[in-house]
Amino acid sequence: MKKREDLKILLMQIREDDKVKEEELTSFADHAGIHKSQIKIHDVFKNPQFGASILNGFDALFVGGASEASVLEPKKYLFVESLKDLLVHAVKIDLPVFASCFGFQIAVLAFGGKIIRDTENFEMGTYPMTLTEHAQLDPVFNNIPNYFHAISVHQEKAIDLPEHCLLMAYTKDCIHSFRYEGKNFWAFQFHPELDRPRLTERLNAYKDKYTEDIDHFNSIIDHLADTPNANKLVSNFIDYILSFKSL
Repeated sequence: MKKREDLKILLMQIREDDKVKEEELTSFADHAGIHKSQIKIHDVFKNPQFGASILNGFDALFVGGASEASVLEPKKYLFVESLKDLLVHAVKIDLPVFASCFGFQIAVLAFGGKIIRDTENFEMGTYPMTLTEHAQLDPVFNNIPNYFHAISVHQEKAIDLPEHCLLMAYTKDCIHSFRYEGKNFWAFQFHPELDRPRLTERLNAYKDKYTEDIDHFNSIIDHLADTPNANKLVSNFIDYILSFKSL
């Protein structure tokens, strides 16, 4: 059993904006309850091709979100195929994985599922999540209520899950979380690592991409809800999967 302060985690980061990169790292560390120094970053834009050996020596893998890349353009973004292979290998060796947003989409493709693009009716803001019966018995979803708010900003989504993946949470428009059956692998279309203040900062950085004008931007910000239960998923992953805390 490892103590929380001894854990070492690899974060696959799919970001180009330096401010957002730092914010994402800080968000993961804060909600995981660990120090930033315990997380090593692999920047896929700088190092797009990599093998399974990068997982050596780590207790878990985080995969973050992206606003500058698409899982549907592997020829343009060479790291897409490397990431898919990495997630398949992580399942094979049962290295604990916590994948968010872009990480969720990569995971769906890696396990044989389908991602579609929707640039008109996409989620942007905080949304109520509904849990399934699988989540009721899942350690990462321990003490998470059936309906809770989470941050969701994405223009690509899954409408069906691959084989061997158990649905954990969803909204009326798309699948939002799954666990690979029998493995320590969880993926979230929403952002468990992101809270309302940091979403406000991030949307400000990407408002030209996701909002129509300043009024639209302000409307999104004004209607954001707090997301303490979604954020708790990160610490649950650390507690119950990596530190083996008793349920």
